[in-house]
Amino acid sequence: MLALPVALMFFAVGGVGALAVGDRWCRHFGVGGVLAGCLCGLAPCLRVVLGGPAQSLRMQWDVPYGTLFLRLDALSAFFLIPVLLLCALAALYGGAYLEQYRAVKPLAPAWFFFNLLAASMVVVIVAHNGVLFLMAWEMMALASFFLVTFEDEKESVREAGWTYLVANHFGTAFLLALFILLGAKGGSLDFDRFTTTPQAGLLFLLAVIGFGTKAGFVPFHVWLPEAHPAAPSHVSAVMSAVMIKTGIYGLVRTMTMLGPPPLWWGWLLCGIGLSSGVLGVLFALAQHDLKRLLAYHSVENIGIIALGLGVGTIGMSTGRLAIAVTGLAGALLHVLNHALFKGLLFLAGGNVTHRTHTREIDRLGGLFKRMPVTGFTFLVGAAAICGLPPLNGFVSEFLIYLASLRAVLSLGGLNAAIPLAVIAGLALIGGLAIACFTKAFGISFLGRARSEAAARAKEVEPALLFPGLILALGCVVAGLFGASLVDAMGPVLACVTGLSQEVVRPSLDGPARALSFVAMYGAAFLLMATGLAWMRSRMLSKRLVSSAPTWDCGYVQSTERMQYTASSFAQPLTATFAVLLQTQSAVAAPAGLFPRDASLATETADIFKRNMYQPLFGGVSMGLALLRPLQHGKVQLYILYIALTLVALFIWQLA
Repeated sequence: MLALPVALMFFAVGGVGALAVGDRWCRHFGVGGVLAGCLCGLAPCLRVVLGGPAQSLRMQWDVPYGTLFLRLDALSAFFLIPVLLLCALAALYGGAYLEQYRAVKPLAPAWFFFNLLAASMVVVIVAHNGVLFLMAWEMMALASFFLVTFEDEKESVREAGWTYLVANHFGTAFLLALFILLGAKGGSLDFDRFTTTPQAGLLFLLAVIGFGTKAGFVPFHVWLPEAHPAAPSHVSAVMSAVMIKTGIYGLVRTMTMLGPPPLWWGWLLCGIGLSSGVLGVLFALAQHDLKRLLAYHSVENIGIIALGLGVGTIGMSTGRLAIAVTGLAGALLHVLNHALFKGLLFLAGGNVTHRTHTREIDRLGGLFKRMPVTGFTFLVGAAAICGLPPLNGFVSEFLIYLASLRAVLSLGGLNAAIPLAVIAGLALIGGLAIACFTKAFGISFLGRARSEAAARAKEVEPALLFPGLILALGCVVAGLFGASLVDAMGPVLACVTGLSQEVVRPSLDGPARALSFVAMYGAAFLLMATGLAWMRSRMLSKRLVSSAPTWDCGYVQSTERMQYTASSFAQPLTATFAVLLQTQSAVAAPAGLFPRDASLATETADIFKRNMYQPLFGGVSMGLALLRPLQHGKVQLYILYIALTLVALFIWQLA
């Protein structure tokens, strides 16, 4: 267990060193600390996740309710691998990305909080004591808050930061209640001291709300499309790709401590997954901001993970081991796969923002010719997030489909209807995701430039391309070797289900064989496409390629206005789901015989924020305003309030 404390030491040295040396050398300390810590932590994680023994570190401390208890088992190692990988690549990217701000704001605090965020995520995942877990959880929230508000001179960024902070503390309140109830019986908050309790259903609901707020379950997701666009791109990549997965980790870890799951847990998770997946991709389809679009796709993919967890839980509740193992394997593999392609998409989107200084899709266009490597990496990520073979997104979604189909065929009644709804929901989510990323890639990278900034764009420097290329390679490799990934899931699934690897592994053989055939055909397709491209380039290399005008329908030259916009491309689908989206339109219609000005603008606000949270917090604010007369500014009155409160508590205790 020595490697992880050493990794935390590297994070501490990198963060504190960045503050100590100032802006001139902070990049070297900040990036170096993250890289050293991540590389140091990866080795034990790989060893444990591949079947090695779990590692523990237990020490006494002065904090009540247990010990300082760190434990690296197969489940925590599996979640740590994408955390360490993404933090390392994001740090490399951020070192070059933040240079554009060097002249306008200090960078040392940003590197301090980035190292703190990485360290706190590691502690959250290996902590096996409730007090330590909540301390690291709060540290993670505060570090990411200061990173989200990096450009705090903008009002929208400040608002996004406060929304994020309120949402985090809302979830933390439920987690505090969860751990108090878990430790009430044994008097210790060490995870291995928790015992089964008749309150398991209540504890599960507290975990769903507390951890689901961090993960981005609908309707607790409202912070996510606000915070991710506001943060610098490398921070957005870490938050979306791995930080929200700490919520999934916490939920899965809690379920392993509550005993055998009742059937309604699986039903609830499937319902959350369907609502989060469908609504997430619908709201993404209606967005004009590239990073906001990607943020809503995080809600969608968290929904897909919840679907896998739900189907797996139904399998465990009904005693169908094959359903349980396949569904849970799909959910956990989607944690890894989403980290790869979502990190890739945010870094590619950051390259676009870096060169064009805009996130508005309708102000982009024609970027593939000017930024070919960025366009290629974005295309790989888009295909992977849509679940297209032979990329990694297909592997995990295939497992969830397979588990759901097995459940439909082997269960009856409502237990079969819910997996059938999962299949239909996954198909709808996949189709809408393809439409959304066709819009995002097509409008942004194809066609003609829609603004001067897009027309002047050029490819970014290699330091901003390298992390994305590594992640793109990871998407391809994980897709082609999906069968090997499934085979390696035995120790993790044994940890989650509480069964031995010998019992779990036979249920993975069928999915692994099916994925090996997909990988074989996918590799053949890639080789054929590469060979045809090579042949075409050879055949055209010695030929004179000329261009000539074609029939232009009476136009001398097309303009950027003669193209689909993001809104017009998505309009048939957004109109179909208008009841859910509630898109607001502002139309200036043409008038007169020779109209000159006309416009159409659409905005799709989050219905949960507009119809649920804004009225709720508005009412709370009005209620608190009624108490304002009690705040006179007189010390003697405040002392009187305290005295009256103590008297009331004394009377209540005597009663």
